[in-house]
Amino acid sequence: MYFKSFFDEQLAHRSYLIGCQGTGEAIVIDPARHYTPYLETAKKEGLKITAAAETHIHADYLSGARELAHLYGIKLYMSDEGDKDWKYEFLGDYEHELLKDGSVFSIGKVQFEVMHTPGHTPESISFLLTDKGGGADEPMGIFTGDFLFVGDVGRPDLLEKAAGSAGTSEKGGKELFASLKKVAQLPDFLQVWPAHGAGSSCGKSLGAVPVSTIGYEKTVNWAFQVQDEAAFVKELLSSQPEPPTYFGQMKKWNKSGPALLNSEETPKVSLPIDEAAILVDTRPAAEFALGHVQGSLNLPYNGSFTNWAGWLLKYDQDIVLIAEEQKLPDIKRSLQSIGLDRITGFITPEELSGDHESYEMVSADQVKKYAADDNFYVIDVRAESEWDSGHIPGAHHHFLGNLENETGSLPKDKTLVAHCQSGARSAIATSMLQKKGFKDVLNFQGGFSAWEKEGMPVKK
Repeated sequence: MYFKSFFDEQLAHRSYLIGCQGTGEAIVIDPARHYTPYLETAKKEGLKITAAAETHIHADYLSGARELAHLYGIKLYMSDEGDKDWKYEFLGDYEHELLKDGSVFSIGKVQFEVMHTPGHTPESISFLLTDKGGGADEPMGIFTGDFLFVGDVGRPDLLEKAAGSAGTSEKGGKELFASLKKVAQLPDFLQVWPAHGAGSSCGKSLGAVPVSTIGYEKTVNWAFQVQDEAAFVKELLSSQPEPPTYFGQMKKWNKSGPALLNSEETPKVSLPIDEAAILVDTRPAAEFALGHVQGSLNLPYNGSFTNWAGWLLKYDQDIVLIAEEQKLPDIKRSLQSIGLDRITGFITPEELSGDHESYEMVSADQVKKYAADDNFYVIDVRAESEWDSGHIPGAHHHFLGNLENETGSLPKDKTLVAHCQSGARSAIATSMLQKKGFKDVLNFQGGFSAWEKEGMPVKK
């Protein structure tokens, strides 16, 4: 048997290529939209991808299952659990097999047994893998999707908060509690292969270790320690991070069938761009602060780029990028991984010309003065849980993901001072505020971390 995991750092997404070396067949579990790494690996190992399977309808990225089926004729193995609202709608166009609890299928001599593990979503399933080609009679591990992570479990509130399914959070929590009881009966030696790792919004405390075991999780994962259902649901639903706004769109598209990728090259364009488009500057914040095109939004291309692009960009709007040409393919892939396909052009930083604006970085000492001065308005753009754990006295909470919708309530006659934990998110916020017409804006360099390091007062 051949086994390889793939990790997308920006989405914290894990997918897997499993091959039977005896027959040369292979399957991808929870494939990403950009499938090239799977094909390259399979070719290198002398394997042919003949199938793909999904643990559930994903919310945080666009699936590559349809793309693989459309281009390469592979067979799809998809969940048939859950009610009518959680059924795939595009499978009729492709060879497929619908899976229920207890279903068994094989890729060569590698066997997969299905367990229905609802809670994160109603249709969620897990796959127990047994290497029959290696002579095994017992499973080696389990692909848990977003149901069970290393150190955490999937959140059941996404359906309600991001997909608009009212009243599903508590029901999902109870289902998740029952699923954990079910999985706890499996052998302790079973490896756990989740679909996400640290940095994902699909849970609140995902571990960075890529693999675990059932026995280890039963010992250290908080979810296995709570034996009372009501207490479990209460803890599960508390302090969950804000789900990005694009999650609801991902659910809809992954259910109905993601659009096929467009391979056309992105043309170079020049300023000014179409007024209906958005200009996204992907340079580091420090460069953007020194000088940038008026009306541009700064989304530095780093580990959090895809997350904030999903929060802040609109699916019905054309996107023009300011980016170095050699980075353009990677930036496009990151945007396309969550369905932001309307990339109509790019401009290199060297080609920028015309009027530029800038903003200043300020220190903790300066922010302390500004917070007590009625001529300034200090904005904390961190998550609610961060705000609740401690914030600058006199600051006002406006979470970055909601900031654009709240700009109408901000004072227009005061200097705005944005801050987050380190200065990265507040740099995005500063660019957004300038884009919305607030020209007198400052960014607190170092953010709340610098504030605490200087021993400044903290309010809770």
